[in-house]
Amino acid sequence: MHLAKVIGRVVATVKHEALDGVKLLIIQPIDDAGKPKGPPIIATDPIQSGHGDIVAYVAGREATLALDTPFTPVDAGIVGIVDIVNREAK
Repeated sequence: MHLAKVIGRVVATVKHEALDGVKLLIIQPIDDAGKPKGPPIIATDPIQSGHGDIVAYVAGREATLALDTPFTPVDAGIVGIVDIVNREAK
């Protein structure tokens, strides 16, 4: 599981039938300090997060488990909205 910040939304008029009604968001992966880590990615959002939210997401095969239809062709899926991140000072 990874952390990311929601930075945008994707609108697709044609997509795989298993993704009908599923929101697609652009998320920026972040480290535990909230700094960007790598390029933005597109993720499915079955939990209705919004712009600016810090979210937990899974990537790869596990991303399909967040959706109702198994084996949906996705690479990343949001699985939670993060309220707070606690970390030890280094």
